[in-house]
Parts: sequence; structure tokens; C-alpha cells
Amino acid sequence: MLKELKLTVNGQPYELSIHPRALLVEVLRENLGLTGTKRGCNEGACGACTVVMNGKSVKACSVLALSANGAEITTVEGLANGAQLHPLQKAFLDYGAYQCGFCTAGMLMSCKGLLNMFPHPTNEQIRDGIDGNICRCTGYNSILRAVEAVSRGDYKETK
Repeated sequence: MLKELKLTVNGQPYELSIHPRALLVEVLRENLGLTGTKRGCNEGACGACTVVMNGKSVKACSVLALSANGAEITTVEGLANGAQLHPLQKAFLDYGAYQCGFCTAGMLMSCKGLLNMFPHPTNEQIRDGIDGNICRCTGYNSILRAVEAVSRGDYKETK
């Protein structure tokens, strides 16, 4: 029996009929076509599926979609303002914090959730904020530098 789900994703309201055991990552990718949210480990260990839900980063493979009923979700597709990249996206490019790209969407969303909570995080807070996001290419230092640059105000969001 299908259940009704209402949520807002990237500013767009949706009403869906979904299986009660559907995961948020499945709804985002399969029902809404938002494939920037990656399916990695399916266990909440790699962070590739990270999205921001009600201002905080969550692993979408570990969230039952129905528990997001009424929630405000931001995926990597919702970071940019049209053709204008979000400051995190621009800093990731400038600092080489994206490499193969598989972890990038989840890493960006973890960093966005972190900056929502701590606009000027310490190095330790940044490390804690991306803990649980696995990147095999960058060695993390470029990611740390990119987040530090955004938090210093080197990159401004335009709307």
C-alpha cells in the first residue's frame, strides 16, 4: 500500500505516493530524477548520498522517505542559483577539492550543512563536519582549504 509524501526539494513542493519503506535517496533519484545524490554504500558510511534536510546534513540512504514528510530538502542540484555557482562549488573548483567527482555532491552537502550550523568553523569543526564522507582522491586537505576560504568570506553568494 502506497503512502503520501509531501516535501519541498530545492524550493519546489512535491506530493508523491511512495512505498512505505522507500529511502530518501530512492525518492530523490528515482521519483524526482535528482541523480546528483549518489548511491554509494547504502549503509550511511560513505556520505555520497548526503543532502541537507531542514538545514542539517543527513545521509539519504539512511533516512526513510516518509520521515522527511513536510521537510525542506536541498540536494546538490539546488546549491547553484541558475548558472551562478554556490560559493562552496566555486571554492571546490578553485582549490581542486573535487577529483573523480563521485563524492563531490555528498561532500558539498555535508559542507553546506556544516556552514549552516557554523558559519565560521574551526579546522576541527570542518573535519568533524565531513567525517563520514569518504574521498579517495583529494586527501581532504583541498576540501578543508575550500571550506575555510568560504567561511573567511573569500567567496560570496549572489542571488
